[in-house]
Amino acid sequence: MADWFPLGDAQLLVVSDGVLRLDAGAIFGLTPRVMWEPVAGSLDEEHRLGMGLNCLLVRSQGKLILVETGVGSKATRLPGAAGVGEAGSLVANLARHGVRPEDVDIVINTHLHFDHCGGNTAYRDDKLALAFPRAQYFLQKGEWEAANHPNERTRSTYLVENLEPLASSRQLELVQGEAEVTKEVRILPAPGHTADHAIVEVSSGGRTALYIGELAQHPVMLERIAWISAFDVLPLVTLETKKRILERAIAEDALLVSVHSPPPGIGRIRLVEGKRKWEEV
Repeated sequence: MADWFPLGDAQLLVVSDGVLRLDAGAIFGLTPRVMWEPVAGSLDEEHRLGMGLNCLLVRSQGKLILVETGVGSKATRLPGAAGVGEAGSLVANLARHGVRPEDVDIVINTHLHFDHCGGNTAYRDDKLALAFPRAQYFLQKGEWEAANHPNERTRSTYLVENLEPLASSRQLELVQGEAEVTKEVRILPAPGHTADHAIVEVSSGGRTALYIGELAQHPVMLERIAWISAFDVLPLVTLETKKRILERAIAEDALLVSVHSPPPGIGRIRLVEGKRKWEEV
């Protein structure tokens, strides 16, 4: 079982919600199958690729912060051909590290697609409730508005059961642009996957870690910037965002936490003979 690791005065722990299965062609978007198939990994009988659901716990300045909550355990609806039978284990995995839902002070969502915020809520006595009852939930205001006013394309992933308890609570903290959560933890805009998609920076003691949200769905997509998923609503914006963030990550030797990479999804991007290379840590 993975353990906490230090980043300056902060501490980080990747906790899995399990595995999500999505159509491999959609993951790699316009990239031809002949290019992605040799590097994607094995597919199931429905041509789906297993993807990690790597959530991040951060201990920072007396706060316990959870970044992303995975698919969750409700599983009331499935967008498209998504497979979630191996997901929903976040709370159980937190318990293995001695963390109860009520111990979490802050939840941050990079965006509100079902596989990133499904664990925000849970059923208790057949009623929807916040899964982390004491936590303040931080997310971008624009993303909240998009999730509550979905269009024909987005309504299959913005699920009302992941939003309703938040809307009626006093625990929703909507931010715009960059936002400081603690002196060591910041939310940074990273548009492209959605218009208001964000990433999370942890910086302490001269070291930086970036939780990159849906900047990429597979490690090879960090190496090959033009490989962009069909799920991205603004792919050309994603392209520029990836360039900016990865240039910074290389320059600062930043630790990256990749949500959908094989667990725990921790690595770095380095230049090797002039080419970007993902190196697991």
